[in-house]
Amino acid sequence: MRDQHGPVAGIDYPRTFNEFDKWFADEALCRKYLFRLRWPQGYQCPRCDSEASPWVTTRGYLHCRRCEGEVSITAGTVFERTRSPLRVWFLAMWFVTSQKHGASALGIQRVLGLGSYQTAWTWLHKLRRAMVRPERSRLHDSVEVDETYVGGTEKGVKRGRGAERKEIVVIAVEVHEPKGFGRVRMRRIPDASGASLVPFVRDVVERDSEILTDGWLGYNGLIKHGYKHKKTVLSDSGDPAHVAMPGPHRIASLLKRWLLSTHQGAIGSNHLDYYLDEFTFRFNRRTSRSRGLLFYRLMQQSVATAPTRYRDLVGGTHNRFNRKEGSDRKPQRGEICKPRAKPWDLGEECAEAPKGRNRNSATTFISPPWGSNDFQSSSPRASPWAGIFRPFGACGCQKLRNHYIG
Repeated sequence: MRDQHGPVAGIDYPRTFNEFDKWFADEALCRKYLFRLRWPQGYQCPRCDSEASPWVTTRGYLHCRRCEGEVSITAGTVFERTRSPLRVWFLAMWFVTSQKHGASALGIQRVLGLGSYQTAWTWLHKLRRAMVRPERSRLHDSVEVDETYVGGTEKGVKRGRGAERKEIVVIAVEVHEPKGFGRVRMRRIPDASGASLVPFVRDVVERDSEILTDGWLGYNGLIKHGYKHKKTVLSDSGDPAHVAMPGPHRIASLLKRWLLSTHQGAIGSNHLDYYLDEFTFRFNRRTSRSRGLLFYRLMQQSVATAPTRYRDLVGGTHNRFNRKEGSDRKPQRGEICKPRAKPWDLGEECAEAPKGRNRNSATTFISPPWGSNDFQSSSPRASPWAGIFRPFGACGCQKLRNHYIG
């Protein structure tokens, strides 16, 4: 690897899909590439720190010559305990990074022939957790900051900061002179108060930078933390918001278009943060000449990212905050960023089920056992997953199935 001087196309990563197919023709080549990425300076035993070259067992484990310990090449990475070939994982990562608008879980399931939508959904969420570098540098110089509201159309509700049922996303983007934008950072916040906005700016922007905002009072505390705050009161400027602050509005427009096109608006609010991470990963690398470089960066971060269990993926623990009372509700048709009917998201009873059926029966669409204290099985011998993955029981309803595979 030549990463100390920057990765080289054709040597560190494939430039085209034809090269990709040759590089990763079988499992052995995939494991060799993964080894190079994980230990670019040479192998070091995680148990005894020995740098002696290990030998590979018949099961594919790396056997240390000093301590006699064995370690899997995928242990401690996104690929830990996977039962699928690494080549299939690499293909999924190539399809996600090589396309400008990414890929949906249903699209990955179809193109790779995966056995279930759940597998594709899980893979993509594991990869999204690897799209953020913990040591990434903060924004600097001139930075525009503003909020946007992500969600479906609401009738009879004030637009903008008066919205009640949408998710608030704060956006910070570097502004270049005389024109153009640099990197972007985004985060979902519980409200538009200074207690939410100022900590976000402090986390993603270096001190002494110039922060450009509108006249919202929530940004007034930035000067106390060492920032140069320049505010533009839109009502006094005479320009519309997208003219006075073009950066955040351009990013918000691209974000919503991406959510509605690639993902059809089917984004759960508790998972929105990870979709923001994926959008940030793509936008900040939009000028890469080779799409293979995005694949390489994602591979690098995947071997350095700790594994995540499925139940943690379902929980959506990214940037958690205390939601306001009454904010959880049944999603409306056509909304973005509200949970759709999926076995891991909702605890709703099928509307077309026969009346009087117990909510926790085996033919009811229920919450998973780790998210509900009243989980009961209809039979002592029944599998604890029966109520989750059998939503089409006696009622014969196909509505939930359409949501599940959609």
